[in-house]
Amino acid sequence: MHSFINIQYNEDDRAQRCLDIFKELGPGQINVSYVNSTKHVVAWHKHNIQTDYWFCVKGSFKVGLATHEEGATFEYLSDKNPRVLKIPPGIYHGYKALEPNSILMYYLTEKYNPEDEFRAKLGDFNEIWKTKDK
Repeated sequence: MHSFINIQYNEDDRAQRCLDIFKELGPGQINVSYVNSTKHVVAWHKHNIQTDYWFCVKGSFKVGLATHEEGATFEYLSDKNPRVLKIPPGIYHGYKALEPNSILMYYLTEKYNPEDEFRAKLGDFNEIWKTKDK
């Protein structure tokens, strides 16, 4: 017989998030963020245990990846170039939506653990989140 499982939903001025969508699949969790604004940067944090796998379902994202030793670099995720970005432990990461209503789906190898989340402030890596006008 089928059944429904309620999922956690969070909303703030940056995004709407459905968290731990497939709770029964294993040790990790799958989340989806609906990002309505292109004005917000969601950064920086890293994990010492967890690996993240990010996939752009809709729209596009500028993704920042950083360490204190090497500074920040940027990658782009887009629904027009489907690929998964693997973010290993020890790498600070964050994103900015480049299109309104972009959707990011991400698999975390561990359930959310606030003790494995280490934050840095915007600007700590001398990064530039603005995109060039064309």
